[in-house]
Amino acid sequence: DLAGPLLAGLFRVLFTRVTRDLQRYMQRCVETNKEPNLRIGLKAATLTGGLKYALATGNWGEQKKAASSKAGVSQVLSRYTFASSLSHLRRTNTPIGRDGKIAKPRQLHNTHWGLVCPAETPEGQACGLVKNLALMCYITVGTPSEPIVDFMIQRNMEVLEEFEPQVTPNATKVFVNGVWVGIHRDPTHLVNTMQSLRRRNMISHEVSLIRDIRDREFKIFTDAGRVCRPLFVVDNDPKSENAGSLVLNKEHIRLLELDKDLQRELPPEQLREQGFGWDGLVRSGVVEYVDAEEEETIMIVMTPEDLEISKHLQAGYSLPEDDKNDPNKRVRTVTQRAHTWTHCEIHPSMILGVCASIIPFPDHNQSPR
Repeated sequence: DLAGPLLAGLFRVLFTRVTRDLQRYMQRCVETNKEPNLRIGLKAATLTGGLKYALATGNWGEQKKAASSKAGVSQVLSRYTFASSLSHLRRTNTPIGRDGKIAKPRQLHNTHWGLVCPAETPEGQACGLVKNLALMCYITVGTPSEPIVDFMIQRNMEVLEEFEPQVTPNATKVFVNGVWVGIHRDPTHLVNTMQSLRRRNMISHEVSLIRDIRDREFKIFTDAGRVCRPLFVVDNDPKSENAGSLVLNKEHIRLLELDKDLQRELPPEQLREQGFGWDGLVRSGVVEYVDAEEEETIMIVMTPEDLEISKHLQAGYSLPEDDKNDPNKRVRTVTQRAHTWTHCEIHPSMILGVCASIIPFPDHNQSPR
């Protein structure tokens, strides 16, 4: 659970209590024929005290029901070093009993790649249950889904109420946040339209679009609390002149270099408005946020160099033999098959978290001491 929903839930509980107290007070006033005074009836201290108690003790819930509430939700930020403070801010916790010696929830899963740090976890009891987010990992804040549904209805999506399964048995089902909203007869066109809208920043960058061709489903998620990570987009438009290459080009790099000069002159607030920056890359469709479920439907290449090799293979060239004498050369997986790549990793080291990424020579053995 994230801070927002936790505080919202706590506020809801406390506000219900305030309204209940007010109702009782008003009833008493009516019965005793007294003039009601809102200052006395509306106990604002219930809200303030409840929120303060939860944040101070970490027992999330009402004070009277302390036994049933979750413990240790709010923690004191560790100020041991600068890196440990940053690391503490990106820590996640799995609410499973620490005493059980179950291995499954502690193990690293394949879908954690790029989202959870593989190295940074405490030893002992909480090993693998307390995780840390990777450097580029981002958690969605949620956007409204109604405009997307309305747009798809304009784009020939048939609403679920008018759907007749006998007429179109092969139509693709469209889900928005897990709710079946309608069907579409030309899913390829719809998916391409939605993707180009996201890359042109017409819909929020954190909306994830998942097309499951086998099950004939198109799922759209706009809710809060999904973990995603940024990737470079590979241009796969056959009409464009740099098809098969990154969308990132010299012009984008030039704009980023102009930001360096602006950085010296402008304060951070103005720089955010006038500069190009990371938001500019997202806006111009160079970088795309992909969540764990959408990652299943795309092809990611490790480095831009591998992308070039893949292009050469598709053109029919053969790969040169690797130089065996260079021990520092990166070991590549040799594939003679050329794929159609859709995305490219920003950098392989981005799978690590805050603390693991500042270890020097993490790929070497520890020296004797």
